Amino acid sequence: MSRRNSANKLNDKNRDANAHVPPHEKLVYNRFAGGSRNIYPETTNSYMKPLDNNSRSFASNNNNNNNNVGHSFNNNYGSGPRRAPSTNSKAMSTIRENDYSNHYIHSKRPPIKHVRNIQNPMEGYPKLQKLHQLKKNQISQHAVKPYGCKITSELIIPTLKSWINDYELQFDVIMIGALVENQFIQPLLYQLPLYKLCAKPGFLFIWATTQKIQELTKFLNSDVCNKKFRRSEELVFVLVDKNSPYYPNDSTDCKPLFTKHQWHCWMCITGTVRRSTDNHLIHCNVDTDLQIENNETNNSINAVPDSIYKVAENFSNSNRRLHIIPSRIGYNLPIKLRPGWVIMSPDVLINNFDPSTYERDMYTKSMIRYKTVNNTQKPQFLISQTNEIEELRPKSPINVKS
Repeated sequence: MSRRNSANKLNDKNRDANAHVPPHEKLVYNRFAGGSRNIYPETTNSYMKPLDNNSRSFASNNNNNNNNVGHSFNNNYGSGPRRAPSTNSKAMSTIRENDYSNHYIHSKRPPIKHVRNIQNPMEGYPKLQKLHQLKKNQISQHAVKPYGCKITSELIIPTLKSWINDYELQFDVIMIGALVENQFIQPLLYQLPLYKLCAKPGFLFIWATTQKIQELTKFLNSDVCNKKFRRSEELVFVLVDKNSPYYPNDSTDCKPLFTKHQWHCWMCITGTVRRSTDNHLIHCNVDTDLQIENNETNNSINAVPDSIYKVAENFSNSNRRLHIIPSRIGYNLPIKLRPGWVIMSPDVLINNFDPSTYERDMYTKSMIRYKTVNNTQKPQFLISQTNEIEELRPKSPINVKS
């Protein structure tokens, strides 16, 4: 028996086995739909009939004026493309496809433009809006005045070591870098005394472009961070288009065919913290891991968007925050001081940081709790929470044993 006859008999057998399958359960493939989804209404099944042998290729005869849709593929109903439904059917609905990549090729309108709630992501979620407002009030109430430390890149390491050795100064939240390409300086990162500078538990945020992800991974796997900080979350800041002030202009000679309008911020944790029991330290899922540039971002241009600062503030209830911007960022992105933060950078405009004054302010503004570490009582500088915040915030599900 020839291969062709065997294949025809197999197809006939499969068709008989599937003859009982109702039309609404049969799939029609579409090359733009991205999968085996039935994108057509099933009010008529004329196009679902098995194809004959003369229509099992792309070169099949189109005498019936039917439009072929999709790639060539093998299944029980022939190896050619599916026939589109008749346009004369009154019950047929309009076919809409969410193929944003194909749409971008023809219109140059990126997929991010189709997101509807960019300007107000919490629209339609009144409880979440109220939670954000309550958290904002509490953070503002406990925040110390904005501090700036104007210093050259060469003196960042000695200054941090002086804070640690002379003042025993630590921070609960440390952010490194900004939305500028020249901030990922590997020699400086490897010398930062992060393990001693960051309290336990503490949180580390490091910025990198999409092109620097591999270098960032190598840094986090090095002896500086490995077994001391564990990667927890990845925050992504998505730009609207190339006209954004945050667009990463990497210094490359060739122009790439595809570009990624993204910034990545990896959050690492040191120490032990549990989301189910340590609600005085962290509040999870108050913000999403994906932040999209909007009009509010562009109206208040900063080295780091306010939305990212808010993610760190809403997540950690600790009050000591440090932002290290290792090198100059130029005039396009100003560095604005922020209440509750110490910003260390060569480009910061105000140089008013003093470790002793900062510690006194912390005792005045924070809720103090003590924990025992190596038989020593160490203070935790926290933001007090209200019963209303505790009621509204997302919580981990409780496992009830039967």
